[in-house]
Amino acid sequence: MSHLFVLNLLHIGKDQDCSKGNRRKSRSYVRQSLEERIRLQELIGQTCRSDLPVKSHNIGSLEDTENAAENLRKKWKLGLDPISSVIGVLEERSVHVLEIDAAERFDGISAVAWDDHSVTAAAVVSRRGIAGGRQRLYLAHELGHLVLKVPEGVDEEAAAFRFGAAFLAPAETVRREVGERRTFIRPDELMLMKRKFGMSVQALLYRLRNLAIIGESYYKQWCININKLGWRRKEPAEMPPEKPSWLHQSVLRALGEDLISRKTAENIIGSSLADGEPLSLVERRAFMKLPLEERRRIMAKQAERMAAHFENDREWRKFQGGDFIAH
Repeated sequence: MSHLFVLNLLHIGKDQDCSKGNRRKSRSYVRQSLEERIRLQELIGQTCRSDLPVKSHNIGSLEDTENAAENLRKKWKLGLDPISSVIGVLEERSVHVLEIDAAERFDGISAVAWDDHSVTAAAVVSRRGIAGGRQRLYLAHELGHLVLKVPEGVDEEAAAFRFGAAFLAPAETVRREVGERRTFIRPDELMLMKRKFGMSVQALLYRLRNLAIIGESYYKQWCININKLGWRRKEPAEMPPEKPSWLHQSVLRALGEDLISRKTAENIIGSSLADGEPLSLVERRAFMKLPLEERRRIMAKQAERMAAHFENDREWRKFQGGDFIAH
């Protein structure tokens, strides 16, 4: 049975055609994905109430996004250190991360599911296959669309990106690491900052400019250098993109507890499960109903495979023949 909720698409990326057909397709994809995840949450006994303060951070200017990002970090008890996994932070708080194939300039989608005036779940959608630094900023930027209440006269897209950068690299932490004011920054220092904050060099330079750590002229000089070095399209030392894990882990949990069938599990994750996984209770019961000779034949084949594995794997022999020292 389909879970009933009201879905609000709060932001659709700029490269999404504004035609009714494409909006309907995006809405259908996000709704179906969230319905699936909400049903799964209910099956495994997870709460279906999100800890996301939707549109609760009022801002009057772009600078106000700094406080909004800091306050959300405090609410979520993240401190001021760099975030090792943006997707992990989001998924722990019922913000589901979806991936789609989209045009290169696509910057994301964000949506919220409401049920009885409460937030049931939220989703942020990013483009599949982008570098990790860009992906993290785009996801944090979509988080900005979810939590910021932006008044007329303030550019919502600019506010969301400013929020995203502040969420990944808090002003206090950046100033502690880089200094209050800089007139020169070496490329190797930028690479160290890139690894530390998980942001692209271009996004970091823009962040330093917004915080007035570097001046406008020096920022523009770096933009020229980035073009000359060919870094605008592909930077050195790119980080791999983060991968969502909540859906796969929750599906395996539901399968392990016999809440869904293997076929349903594979349909949800969109791929076949690896062979050799422990038999579920249903599969064990089905096995025991087979004729004795058929069960013996299956077990004999499994024994042959295990014998071949141990014959080829020498590590277990070393372990078996090793010395054990009692302390």
